[in-house]
Amino acid sequence: MTDILFVILGLGGLILGGEMLVRGAVSVAERAGLSPMVIGLTLVGFGTSAPELVTSLQAALAGSPGIAVGNVVGSNIGNILLILGLAAILKPVLIDAKALRRDGTVLVVASLVMLAAVLTGAIGRLAGLGLFALLVAYLVGTLLVERRRKTAAGAVYEAEAEAVPPVSLSLPVALGTTLAGLVITILAARALVFGAVGIAQAAGLSETLIGLTIVAIGTSMPELVTAVIAVRKGQGDVAFGNVVGSNIFNILGILGVTAMVHPLAIPPEIIQLDIWVMLAATAAMLIFAVTGWRVSRREGGLFLLAYAAYLGVLIAGI
Repeated sequence: MTDILFVILGLGGLILGGEMLVRGAVSVAERAGLSPMVIGLTLVGFGTSAPELVTSLQAALAGSPGIAVGNVVGSNIGNILLILGLAAILKPVLIDAKALRRDGTVLVVASLVMLAAVLTGAIGRLAGLGLFALLVAYLVGTLLVERRRKTAAGAVYEAEAEAVPPVSLSLPVALGTTLAGLVITILAARALVFGAVGIAQAAGLSETLIGLTIVAIGTSMPELVTAVIAVRKGQGDVAFGNVVGSNIFNILGILGVTAMVHPLAIPPEIIQLDIWVMLAATAAMLIFAVTGWRVSRREGGLFLLAYAAYLGVLIAGI
């Protein structure tokens, strides 16, 4: 019961801390005069991925690579099959073709680079540095392009920033909210990892399974909230862009930074099944996106069925 309580508190804290972190950081950025596009590309992207980052770091440092890697792979699978699936069922998700060409291409490259790294059986500090360098190149390249001319992708990033519920905060309050959100996120991640490891040991489950399911779904809650808000506002392209952007950040940023801090051994089950499920989900998302430039309710339903089947396979393998 104690481990379950730690997991519940950890998940709740990650949602609360992530929300405070994003709102506080966005308020600080607005006070500093940063453009909505820069805020959407960097702060909102990093902020909604903060739970995954802190949790993977905590897991790696605690000697639980299964949770660290499983969190990234499971979050990417959940972002597509669960979150995008739910969003599409609520309302068909419209896709901006020009935005997809750039960010979709980056996601494909990031996914293939991650596959190559995973198949080696370990991701060391040098590989982590390479992943993070790709993220920096992507961010810098995007900002330079947007400074020269407005693009459809930039408009999506601006809308992502505007999707954050506006809160008028003074600079000291905004800074305090950001710091408090970061502290809560760190403490919540420690509680989540502690509880997840305890549950895995008590139930005889692998840490990787826990990372792929409970941890991955829990740390993806900020993306779910952002997607639902965007769809209800009629901004389907924001919901889709948030999923694509989050998956890019997860691979290049979270996996990269985590491996730089602590080299990661790749669990065999990730190599055998889960990395391929992630790639298949990514391919299906992009195929659905370019056929009609939207993800329909039927396709959203297929995503949810695929996610249920995936969870069934994981459970059956226990």
